[in-house]
Amino acid sequence: MSETILANATLVLPSEVIHGAIRLENGQITAIDPGTSVPAGAIDCAGDLVMPGLIELHTDNLERHIQPRPRVSWPHASAIIAHDAELASVGITTVFDALRVGSVVSNEKANYGEYARQLADEILALRRQGALRISHFLHLRAEVCSETLIAELAKFGPDDRIGIVSLMDHTPGQRQFRDMTQLRAYVCGKHGLSDDEFESHVAAQKALSQRLGAAHEAAAVAEARRFGAVLASHDDTTAAQVAISARHGAEFAEFPTTVEAAQACRDHDILVMMGAPNLIRGGSHSGNVAAKTLAEADLLDIVSSDYVPSALLSAALMLGDLWGDVARGVRTVTSAPGRAAGLTDRGQLALGARADVIRVARIAGATTLRGVWVQGQRVG
Repeated sequence: MSETILANATLVLPSEVIHGAIRLENGQITAIDPGTSVPAGAIDCAGDLVMPGLIELHTDNLERHIQPRPRVSWPHASAIIAHDAELASVGITTVFDALRVGSVVSNEKANYGEYARQLADEILALRRQGALRISHFLHLRAEVCSETLIAELAKFGPDDRIGIVSLMDHTPGQRQFRDMTQLRAYVCGKHGLSDDEFESHVAAQKALSQRLGAAHEAAAVAEARRFGAVLASHDDTTAAQVAISARHGAEFAEFPTTVEAAQACRDHDILVMMGAPNLIRGGSHSGNVAAKTLAEADLLDIVSSDYVPSALLSAALMLGDLWGDVARGVRTVTSAPGRAAGLTDRGQLALGARADVIRVARIAGATTLRGVWVQGQRVG
């Protein structure tokens, strides 16, 4: 039996903000009481925000720990544990670890090999051993423009905690990299390609997409059903691409690149997810639509930390300020991603909900995390 009471807090409930206390008991939220009193044994939050733990659907953070420098590989167990601890330290209590499936091995310089099955096994083993602080699921990023997607997907099954499969199509000249100047800067910077090598890379990727893209896309959709996972689109740019995503059964859209695509998602009842770094920086690093533009047009539903874990909490409160509704901003990083991924037991301060809770102070316009609880146990 364990009990924690957070009192004298500004509680961010699903649709309103109140002053009160919340009780965490045996892994669940068992009481929410308005008022300013601080019962004996309770933690006095001194008016700090108390909200649900953040739910992250798409993060590249684990890759940064696995490969901290180009061509430098870090021991996986240490990297996974460090990644888990970092997410806990910024208020993320549930994560869908994004792992690429589908590799290119024939290109000598701009290649990328298979890693997802091994890394998934290591994440799941550490989870079973109780080594991780927060809740981990898998997000398989199915790279359509690859050589090995079908074979890699076949190595996974319904027992692998795969919550999301996203359709990733990085064929040069469309979606995220419609602007070939941006693609050139990214690929040449990452792989050190010369101009001639870049042109050869582009031609090879386009040929690969032409040869295998349709079969890979169909296989990824079918495998998502086999896993029991939610399907997501990625970098949709046009209404026509969104219509195809809708036919596939996509539940949410990761980072649509235009207002046109975001509006089409709304028309097809597909939730729109954008990156927190885009919102905080004021624009996309790839030159695509700004998250703030979509927020102002009421076309933004979910926020992901993408490549900066600490950005998730800041972005939620920034949206709360933009919309004049803190509860709405917080929903973009809690209940909205939870529902999109099929998790109904967490993501809100409500009786009977999983006791994943964070305490946050706002000081001089910045956010300071003062406590993190996962299933009622303090982890940060």
